Amino acid sequence: MALIPYDDRDGWIWMQGKMVPWRDAKVHFLTHGLHYASSVFEGIRVYNGKPFKLSEHNARLLNSCEIMDMDKLYSVEQLNAACFETLKANNIKDGYLRPLAWRGPEQMGVAARASKTYFGIAAWEWPHYFSAELRDKGISVKTSEWRRPPANCAPVHAKAAGLYMICTLSKHAAEKAGYTDALMLDYRGYVAELTGANLFMVKNGELHTPITDCFLNGITRQTVIEIAKQKGLKVIERYIKPEELAEGEEFFATGTAAEVAIIGKIDARVIPIGPISKMLRDAYAELVRG
Repeated sequence: MALIPYDDRDGWIWMQGKMVPWRDAKVHFLTHGLHYASSVFEGIRVYNGKPFKLSEHNARLLNSCEIMDMDKLYSVEQLNAACFETLKANNIKDGYLRPLAWRGPEQMGVAARASKTYFGIAAWEWPHYFSAELRDKGISVKTSEWRRPPANCAPVHAKAAGLYMICTLSKHAAEKAGYTDALMLDYRGYVAELTGANLFMVKNGELHTPITDCFLNGITRQTVIEIAKQKGLKVIERYIKPEELAEGEEFFATGTAAEVAIIGKIDARVIPIGPISKMLRDAYAELVRG
């Protein structure tokens, strides 16, 4: 997995309409987003200097702000321009953008109406999320004990920081057990997603993927569904029981960071790398990388 940027390095981060040196891009200790997880974010892949589906990502960021009752200080067009400004300042050709919106330190407590909303964008070089070896043999996933909450218990359709607490715990447990990532079920016990990617199963030449009623309908997921339909594949969005995974012939995950990652092992079951997963992985790579 690629090295994630750290705080002591050269570069520039866009904050509140201006470029700030990387080392100086800091927030106050009492920032509400730090204490109460009132922050939302996006991840955007950049290929040859071009962010993939930039407007869709920034529109989702603003929608997340609205769900979280945070001020939308910028338009999609303004955020798009800020992303390009950040890429140019850091001379990024193939990398990753991280737009973030958070509540500041103006009010301490659960209520935060007096807190201002802040926006920032970072960018760094990040060619691939998984190593070449993992991309070839497939990643491994272990079923997590944590479950995705229902839509009336959390803002599940916002890309909100607080929703990723259980993802971190799930991924840590999976890594300690020797797996790449975790497979999460939802509150009903149906198959949901990985910690940061949507799940697809190939069965009888058809694609099956969980209904996204309590987690994000990923932009990469939507793109891969479009590609699959263009290729003549039938795509079925439905509730999937964990025991049905034994019937799947191929599996892969989709996400902005992970792109299309073939899954070679789920819990104790080793799964062959199949032709449909390879075809969709290559088709997606061709689309985004040209």
